[in-house]
Amino acid sequence: MQRSGAAMVPVKSAACGVRDDPVSGVMVQRLDIALTPLDGALAALLDGLAPVTPVALSPADALGCVAADMPPLKPYPQRDIAAADGWALCARDLVGASSYSPLPLPTPPVWVEAGDAIPEACDCVVDSDSVDATGPIFQILAEAIPGQGVRRIGGEIAGGSVIASGRRICSLDLLIARVVGLEKLSVRRPCLRIVNVPATSGNAAAQLISENAREAGVNVVLVEAKARDAAPIASAAQTDACDMLLTIGGSGVGRSDAAITALAKRGEVIAHGIALQPGRTSAVGRVGKIPFVALPGAPDQALAGWWAMALPVLDRLSALRPRPSITLPLARKIASSVGIAEIVLLEKIERSWMPLSVGAMPLEMIARADAWLLLPGGSEGFAAGTPVDAYMLRN
Repeated sequence: MQRSGAAMVPVKSAACGVRDDPVSGVMVQRLDIALTPLDGALAALLDGLAPVTPVALSPADALGCVAADMPPLKPYPQRDIAAADGWALCARDLVGASSYSPLPLPTPPVWVEAGDAIPEACDCVVDSDSVDATGPIFQILAEAIPGQGVRRIGGEIAGGSVIASGRRICSLDLLIARVVGLEKLSVRRPCLRIVNVPATSGNAAAQLISENAREAGVNVVLVEAKARDAAPIASAAQTDACDMLLTIGGSGVGRSDAAITALAKRGEVIAHGIALQPGRTSAVGRVGKIPFVALPGAPDQALAGWWAMALPVLDRLSALRPRPSITLPLARKIASSVGIAEIVLLEKIERSWMPLSVGAMPLEMIARADAWLLLPGGSEGFAAGTPVDAYMLRN
């Protein structure tokens, strides 16, 4: 299959039956069916996809969203203020003052608290121990320099600086916004509609993915299909008020797996069966201009498809700069099968990545992992000591 110039040539897995993950020992199923390469499926999914229109949100609501273009910030502070409690004075009037030779002040100094505006004709703030106020005349006991104890205009935030677009808003950005008095922030916040296909195993995968999406600054609408049939799934898969559609469960080839049939009724299924382990029964497509990703219902497979396919779509919709990764050498080698992209879970041990599993994600390993990486389908793995880029799962 081919779409918009993106290569979509199906591939076969390197072998059939089962194999053991050489790292975790977990049995990983191999396929004997044609699969669409992950790169080709993702390229077709992203083809022509543009970032969503920015919206103005309050700082609290903007946390985690991706910043859009914002006006230059005003300088802060907007006038000289006291950096600490003390006496406001003019430094040139204190020349020669010391505890051995106190200098009487012609007029009483002004006491200021931290954050107070510095009075006119003053350019420094000295602490209380530097002024003798016990007698009828104030005496200064130490010299000072201009700017001592003072926060200058624009000393904290220079005028014209900006909150960088394309970066996820964090709590430190909110500090800047609140200090300068920004009531609204311009951000890109895609709306993701998640349709959970009911299963006897519950909705752990849907809850996991929706929590991950909210952490990524996405507006999440989580709905339940009324039954595991094509008609109710298609009814729940509405795209009128969303920027991306995600279904979880029902993407396999079992008798009750009807998600792909439902999505085909709603739009176009670009590829069903992705050369990704875990997550091979995932699918991608479009409903009109809205991209969709169908994920398996098992938490490990849903999470793998979320990382490998759904997150890149949301990154594009958010105009996010490349996701930051951390490069460390591998503590031991990773072996991989050519033709299948595989998720690797990693644990950070000292200054290296220790592989926990390759192509399999037991829940215990997911909870233990610090990061993950995606082995491309054309890779046979990496030797021990090879520096690899991994995406962090923990702060």
